[in-house]
Amino acid sequence: MSNGIQPADLGFFSTLASAGSLSAAARELGITTPAVSKHLALMESRVGVLLVNRSTRRMSLTPEGETYLEHARRILGEIDGMEELLGLSKATPKGLLRVNATLGFGRSHVAPLISRFVRKYPQVEVQLQLSVNPPSPTEDLFDVCVRFGAPPDSRVIARNIAANRRLLCAAPAYLAKRGIPKVPNDLTKHNCIGIRQGEEAYGVWRLASGRGRNASTEAVKTRGNLATNDGEIAVNWALDGHGILMRAEWDIERYLRNGRLVQVLPQYFTPDADIYAVYPQRHQLAARVRAFVDFLALSFTQQAAGAKA
Repeated sequence: MSNGIQPADLGFFSTLASAGSLSAAARELGITTPAVSKHLALMESRVGVLLVNRSTRRMSLTPEGETYLEHARRILGEIDGMEELLGLSKATPKGLLRVNATLGFGRSHVAPLISRFVRKYPQVEVQLQLSVNPPSPTEDLFDVCVRFGAPPDSRVIARNIAANRRLLCAAPAYLAKRGIPKVPNDLTKHNCIGIRQGEEAYGVWRLASGRGRNASTEAVKTRGNLATNDGEIAVNWALDGHGILMRAEWDIERYLRNGRLVQVLPQYFTPDADIYAVYPQRHQLAARVRAFVDFLALSFTQQAAGAKA
């Protein structure tokens, strides 16, 4: 069979790859699993190569399938951009929006905002995936990634949507029992709760003092009997009085307000962790991406203002 690549195949294959299995793709497309299998077989027959390795439990893309997917997503993105330039989809954001966020922050902050976003824009279909570390921007697996800190890759757009600081904190009961640190080196005598996330050196906390020419940074190697890759678990351990924790202000601010946690060494500065929305340059014209990033930025600004009120 010839006729090569059909335009309808591009969206089908992108959905199939995102779904991860024939049955999951069938549910998303609203058709039967045999129909998905038949469509895929026709595609492979037309292009003359195997695109997917099938097994009873899961599927994976062949090298040719990876190439097909990369180009399909680029073409679909260019079509979206062309529609924007022609004014065909300016009025209402619509279509598939793939979002990635970190585990704890995605669960507690991003997911509730997505619920409000799709209520406002019901023609947008959002797929949210949470991960420990942000994916590489060059993989182009997502339309928008919500992450802490700007990415090093200049080929993507990184919009700062909320200020954020990392703070040291502990439960009052822990500090009453173990004492209050006065200088960074005192942390070596305390039980410090570890979080294994990102590419930063595990267990090394950097605290700065002073500003400008007088600024100095001290790296402290901490230790403790509890560690996790989930920030929410770490916060709960701190609330239970197990030790001192370094965590983003967005995750602990409500506990600092109600007194369940208190700040430790507040006169020292820890590394900033501003919140960024990151997306490929080719997606900047897409109405659904613009609307979602603007919605996030406004919502975070309103939340920050409400917390300070």
